[in-house]
Amino acid sequence: MKSFTSWFFIFLLGLALGTVGTYSLSLGSTNPDPFALSFQEPPPEDLLEDEKNTISIYNRAAASVVFITNKVTLLGSYLSSPGQEVHQGSGSGFVWDKTGHIITNYHVIRGASKLFVKMIDGSNFSASVVGMEPDKDIAVLRIEAPEKKLRPLGLGSSRSLKVGQKVLAIGNPFGFDISLSTGVVSALGRKIKAVTGEPIENVIQTDAAINPGNSGGPLLNSRGEVIGINTAIVSPSGVYAGIGFAVPADTVARVVPQIIKHGKVRTPGLGVRVTRMQGVRGLIIVDVLPGNAADRAKLIGIQRDRAGREYFGDVIVSVNGKAVATTEDLHSALDKHKVGDPVLIGHTRGGNTRIYETTVTLQAMRRSRK
Repeated sequence: MKSFTSWFFIFLLGLALGTVGTYSLSLGSTNPDPFALSFQEPPPEDLLEDEKNTISIYNRAAASVVFITNKVTLLGSYLSSPGQEVHQGSGSGFVWDKTGHIITNYHVIRGASKLFVKMIDGSNFSASVVGMEPDKDIAVLRIEAPEKKLRPLGLGSSRSLKVGQKVLAIGNPFGFDISLSTGVVSALGRKIKAVTGEPIENVIQTDAAINPGNSGGPLLNSRGEVIGINTAIVSPSGVYAGIGFAVPADTVARVVPQIIKHGKVRTPGLGVRVTRMQGVRGLIIVDVLPGNAADRAKLIGIQRDRAGREYFGDVIVSVNGKAVATTEDLHSALDKHKVGDPVLIGHTRGGNTRIYETTVTLQAMRRSRK
């Protein structure tokens, strides 16, 4: 009884200090073989086929999921010495490729002075930030790890998902590394806000248990493919309440290669400033940035006569035939495309109701942060 009491005290202390991962009970931190889970014997034949499938996916994917620690350096004060590093937070991630790229959420690494990646065998690596897209809550890290330790997960598609499909989430909830939870796709096409306030479209809703620490980990389908990055929950208490969200794989597939190649996402845009006005359908083009995509397509902003009176130029009412009423609608429509894509802009001109259609070739824009 005394030994149990002592262990329980250590466990509580670990929770309080944010280091419960040190006392993890999961197989991942105690198995002497880094990848033993991937070579386990097949599940017993008397299990249900669904159980066998779940075990098989876990055994293949566990070695690809990592534990990310975010540390920040404090400024000197009477409470701390200069340059003291403290634990700021932690989360999950997964191996993207054999060159050491790790995918996670932006909010997992936000504000970090140093980042560390722990693998299933307990080995730790310092991680550098390759780039990020805060508007989609995606970040890419890189570690210098031996290739044999890097086991990329395959990327699936979120476009063909159906409500009711089986899903599996693997991550590090509350520091318990390489934990598995299962569930189904509860809903599709959800919209949540990133930490920047920008919308993340077509988010996957699931009832698979997602808790603090799961963020950045993979949401897998029944073939073991990544269909999303676990990113948020809805809960009055801050812990699992049956509603979790994942950034869809199709967004990941569009964003991550750009970050790896350019260090950032090249956001497609028109090169205009727009505003809304009560009683006016669509988005009023305030001005067109000279030499930009909309300027080359001959779109025009608000006009002024010699007396300084203002008149409407173009008002955007649709993109590729889909109605646009807010800046959020416009960003959402353009985010489905990439730089260099042509889009059909429906617009009125000069305060008239006639709708014109103009093709604009999207260019890379720097979106303002909130």
